[in-house]
Amino acid sequence: MVTPIRRRVRALARRVRTARALARAFKSKRHPILAQIVPIRRCNLSCTYCNEFDRVSAPVPTERMLDRIDRLAALGTTMIDFSGGEPMLHPDLDALIGRVRRHGILAGLLTNGYLLNPDRIERLNGAGLDRLQISVDNVTPDDVSKKSLRVLDKKLQLLAEHAEFDVNINTVLGADVRHPADALLIARRALALGFGTSVGLIHDGSGRLLPFDAVRAGVFREIAALNRTFYSHAHDTVYQQNLIAGQPNDWRCRAGARYLYVCEDGLVHLCSQQRGYPGVPLDRYGAEHLEREYSSPKPCAPFCTVSCVHRVSLLDDLREQPLDTLERLVEAHRRRGQAPPVTVRLLTWLFVTSSHRERFRRMALRAFRLG
Repeated sequence: MVTPIRRRVRALARRVRTARALARAFKSKRHPILAQIVPIRRCNLSCTYCNEFDRVSAPVPTERMLDRIDRLAALGTTMIDFSGGEPMLHPDLDALIGRVRRHGILAGLLTNGYLLNPDRIERLNGAGLDRLQISVDNVTPDDVSKKSLRVLDKKLQLLAEHAEFDVNINTVLGADVRHPADALLIARRALALGFGTSVGLIHDGSGRLLPFDAVRAGVFREIAALNRTFYSHAHDTVYQQNLIAGQPNDWRCRAGARYLYVCEDGLVHLCSQQRGYPGVPLDRYGAEHLEREYSSPKPCAPFCTVSCVHRVSLLDDLREQPLDTLERLVEAHRRRGQAPPVTVRLLTWLFVTSSHRERFRRMALRAFRLG
């Protein structure tokens, strides 16, 4: 079992590295912030709503994966998440995570959690994993998804006991979710175990969402109220609230520039739901592609539910239009009769309204050795 002191030390070091990665994102738009890379398309489950897996694919050869990680590092990528399929089916996943960390990049893992046990968690600790996310879809398994709290709760307890990395539990809501109240129970269980929690909106094959009914909208609001961090406020309150009401979002998608999705064939796509474009091999993806996709409009953006792309793109909104962006975040809470989170109010004062905002900006750049 991991000691509390060791866990706190690693968490503090991780917060510093994360803050430095975010500071780099604010300073320059010329590198990817987050890349998701697929080491294997095969999955040990077959959730009916998922379009990101198959049952037959072999793992991508380890040397090929290492080359892809090196290429992402050369592009200046600051965070790399392993996705799938089920990435824990790759036999050399620990070596891949270690390669990411040796480049000074934050390493993440998106998994269904079925393959976790104490030894496997300790190996992930040793590899240097920074964060792990599991989507728990329901309380009791059904013919749509076996990623249920009843099945996975023992795995979550093991993570609470052994993991030295951050853990986030993602619940799901959507028109096809039979028991929406399950999502609230799962979110509360995650918080009780000391994990982060988020809510994903189940989309169709193009990444679009059907509007929520009153019951699902109510559950969503209760889950959003549990998490008051900056990103949950910015993303859930402003972005997801529009989607569940059937309203489009007016935002600039930076996929293909600040976010890259690299499939098992080594091609760069906008995201998991828009595979096929630009479809350029990663080893040929360069500054001209990043520049083009940074500014290019994405027709799918108004009703997109791919939350990681939106959260990454939000950083550039803050960098390019800090006053307008922060005011938009504050106004969204005002309309609901709620005070914005402390983080939003603090950022607004430090970098927008304070008469010393330029001094604070210079201090922040020096603190992260970016000045």
